[in-house]
Amino acid sequence: MQLTNLADAVALLLPDDLLWTDEHSWSPNVASSAYLITGALLIQSATRLAGRPITLVGAPDMAWVTRSTVEQLRLWAAVALTDSTGRFLLSLADGRAFTVAFRHTETVIDAEPVLGFPARADTDFYRLTLRFLEL
Repeated sequence: MQLTNLADAVALLLPDDLLWTDEHSWSPNVASSAYLITGALLIQSATRLAGRPITLVGAPDMAWVTRSTVEQLRLWAAVALTDSTGRFLLSLADGRAFTVAFRHTETVIDAEPVLGFPARADTDFYRLTLRFLEL
């Protein structure tokens, strides 16, 4: 798995065993319903053009990343989404690719030291959860 910053083409390798936990819990269809004054039911529906959540979670015993990877992700997540920044290409191991941005409506990155105490070296390992939004 790879995350590529579209602003400068810098790529960051991510573990292939990160699990996309909400892959099948989103629908592109959206609808609202209301009753009219006559009592008739009005249903309006449309197809969402973007906004699919992509949450990547590492299991406790796999998909570890180094502290330097977490720091790079944190730096990228701090960049505002504009026409030319904050956009990334997420390439999955199965060949699918998505243009994404960090999902700032929630905690963007959860990183927990594998050893259970603060990691200090760039090579120390973390368990990782990433939250993206497909653009």
